[in-house]
Amino acid sequence: MESESESGAAADTPPLETLSFHGDEEIIEVVELDSGPPDPDDLAQEMEDVDFEEEEEEEEGNEEGWVLEPQEGVVGSMEGPDDSEVTFALHSASVFCVSLDPKTNTLAVTGGEDDKAFVWRLSDGELLFECAGHKDSVTCAGFSHDSTLVATGDMSGLLKVWQVDTKEEVWSFEAGDLEWMEWHPRAPVLLAGTADGNTWMWKVPNGDCKTFQGPNCPATCGRVLPDGKRAVVGYEDGTIRIWDLKQGSPIHVLKGTEGHQGPLTCVATNQDGSLILTGSVDCQAKLVSTTTGKVVGVFRPETVASQPNLGEGEESESNSVESLGFCSVMPLAAVGYLDGTLAIYDLSTQTLRHQCQHQSGIVQLLWEAGTAVVYTCSLDGIVRLWDARTGRLLTDYRGHMAEILDFALSKDASLVVTTSGDHKAKVFCVQRPDR
Repeated sequence: MESESESGAAADTPPLETLSFHGDEEIIEVVELDSGPPDPDDLAQEMEDVDFEEEEEEEEGNEEGWVLEPQEGVVGSMEGPDDSEVTFALHSASVFCVSLDPKTNTLAVTGGEDDKAFVWRLSDGELLFECAGHKDSVTCAGFSHDSTLVATGDMSGLLKVWQVDTKEEVWSFEAGDLEWMEWHPRAPVLLAGTADGNTWMWKVPNGDCKTFQGPNCPATCGRVLPDGKRAVVGYEDGTIRIWDLKQGSPIHVLKGTEGHQGPLTCVATNQDGSLILTGSVDCQAKLVSTTTGKVVGVFRPETVASQPNLGEGEESESNSVESLGFCSVMPLAAVGYLDGTLAIYDLSTQTLRHQCQHQSGIVQLLWEAGTAVVYTCSLDGIVRLWDARTGRLLTDYRGHMAEILDFALSKDASLVVTTSGDHKAKVFCVQRPDR
């Protein structure tokens, strides 16, 4: 069924024409021709009453020197020594989510099963303030594009926003059971998906609201595209919708054989927003043109070698796509599976290039900007760095005593911040000679 959608879309999807290798040639240098970010004035016309005016980047001093905190009460970890530089230990239950402030990468916000969220400093783990008032597990947290606001959301659908400098709550809203939450890339606009199928968009803090009604099932994942004018949302029934944020209407709807045969778990976009990748519990990752709304590639679990410890039919029951993403410098995509397989796919040939095995399921993956290095965190509590060109493990970082549930990477790839079922968040320094 996928072959029809692939062939039908190949002709009218020009972005893939530029993705070509010849034989085993290596890319020695990649020169990116980037036209730059969209004009803020143009963007302002696309979203009513939203100020896209660029703000001057203020130079802020970076924290110099690392504070190595003693790990009180920690006698070891699941896999060995503690490689972390800083441990944040104020949570009293599993820590579900982490996000770094995008402007300076000096602050983190974490949320957990203890119904708490905290904003704290990466350099020494010092608490700046608690995002108080949640009465259910905090599963989503993130900073606005300019780092002036921080949002937290709990499972019950209570969302709160704080002004970072004053540490004061400036907005709150009770939606349905929360599935995902994300800030707009250039405006004080917050989006969220809920279990009733709605996607919400608010201007913060005045609360102006739009809703995007999906099917009568949870909106399980979503992502604002880089142009800030569209968002892609995946649903529990396997459908995918690309929404026009200004008009409030779907531009493309993928369902049936074009969609997935199970709930969507994750979605990613390439740098210019021309392509998206969607992942599902059906074990497939689909490459979609956002221009045409057509599937232009399908990465199937059959291309991943079967695990020796899996019996007949067991993979389809227990495996799923958990995370995925695009490399920014080579035509590669990474897909992380629950069975512990990291698959590196060549977008030009749509074939499996490398397969990297983990001891347990992959929770999330992130590409390092400007390189072909992909980071993974997994249920064995380890962060791993892989060279996607060779499939080789570069290094790993250990220190958690339970599974890693989320992680974030600083813009310069010098820090990885992890959260875990061991009730802790940790900061790892990844600029080391052994890399």
